Amino acid sequence: MELLLSKSAMPILRYVAILLGWLMNGIYEVLNKIGLPNVGLSIVVFTIIVYVIMTPVQYKTQRSSKIMAALNPELQKIQKKYQGKRDQYSMQKMQEETQALYAKYGVSMTGSCLPMLIQLPLLLSVYQVILYIPGYINKIREIFEGLAGKIMAIDGAPELIAQFASENKVRVRLGDTVSLEKVIDFLYALKPAQWLKLEDMSQFATLKSDMIETAARSAKVNYFLGINISESPWDAIKTGFDSIKGGNATVIIVIAMIVGVLIPILAWFTQWLNYKLMPQQTPSGEGGNLGNSMQTMNTVMPIFSAFICLTLSMGVGIYWIIGAVIRCVQQVVINRKIGKIDIEAIQAEAKEKGIEPPKRTRRPSSASPAQSLEQKAARSYTDPHGSRARNIQNTEQYYTESSDIPANSITAKANMVRSFDAKNAAAKKNSGKKK
Repeated sequence: MELLLSKSAMPILRYVAILLGWLMNGIYEVLNKIGLPNVGLSIVVFTIIVYVIMTPVQYKTQRSSKIMAALNPELQKIQKKYQGKRDQYSMQKMQEETQALYAKYGVSMTGSCLPMLIQLPLLLSVYQVILYIPGYINKIREIFEGLAGKIMAIDGAPELIAQFASENKVRVRLGDTVSLEKVIDFLYALKPAQWLKLEDMSQFATLKSDMIETAARSAKVNYFLGINISESPWDAIKTGFDSIKGGNATVIIVIAMIVGVLIPILAWFTQWLNYKLMPQQTPSGEGGNLGNSMQTMNTVMPIFSAFICLTLSMGVGIYWIIGAVIRCVQQVVINRKIGKIDIEAIQAEAKEKGIEPPKRTRRPSSASPAQSLEQKAARSYTDPHGSRARNIQNTEQYYTESSDIPANSITAKANMVRSFDAKNAAAKKNSGKKK
């Protein structure tokens, strides 16, 4: 995987990364003043500060999850009630009842998602800062800047650097043009073995002493607990096995190999433990498709974490493990606090705040306008109070008995038809009696 170790150029994230870069640079400056200039230690302090800042958001997310777990049985009843109904009225009613349920508990339908959306750009920006260390920590950049300038002064240096990076699989993206910035990126990405190869190049023979000095300074700030965090765990494991196989393994190489194995394992375990400590919002089983999806994610994500930490620099692995440990501690504290939450008190609080459910939707009529009038008239005649029926009867009586109706009007013709029907009915009745 190629990494560009300059400042992040990603939209939106680049601005968040600049702010976090100031924090990282400040941490390194403080450590440098007290005699502990170390990138690994800076990442640990940086991770702790970032997760402390995110604690309120984390608490709000877990509180929403706790409330969601409490209202979920009622939510499933609503979903079961309207299961298989796809008409507009049923969909509106289900939406109303769902909103009323959320209003009852004083939460939003997107309440648990919003804090996660806030955290996401922050966490992604953290990775940008850790991956692009020279772009954000001035003193790290200064270590490589002098040598990079001397390299660029040599004829054909850009082509030599590009060829070396390609042949030795240096994790840096140089692009079409190798500039001073790209050479700094290149030098920071070099592993100890790659430094030795670069020093042996005849084209850079005059810079060998500078390279040895720069490599030593780079190792000093990048070594953390006996490992070089510019390497990936996979690099350390591969180097360790090759050294043991060749019979030239040292204690440092073996320790680095063990750490390389432990980092992805610890990344998996701490991430898995963090998910286990989180309250489960939706149970699995019948009606628990969301719960099943969450369980799958809780299984896959720790494995994905281990893979990422195995292939990227150990600095990312340190951040991931320290972050997961901090989240576990946070989760234990948060679980104790949200475990004391009184759901009835939350409902009462929502009621006091005046959170009202939405207005109910009336069932739309499927009858035509003419049928609606007939239904209305029928309801009027069967009115138990009789008032509406009497009004209609009085109106019919007026049209039947009034002598002021024009002869050619529609009302007069309707009366003629009514009289004709009445005469026919009477004639049939009399005919029946004669028989």
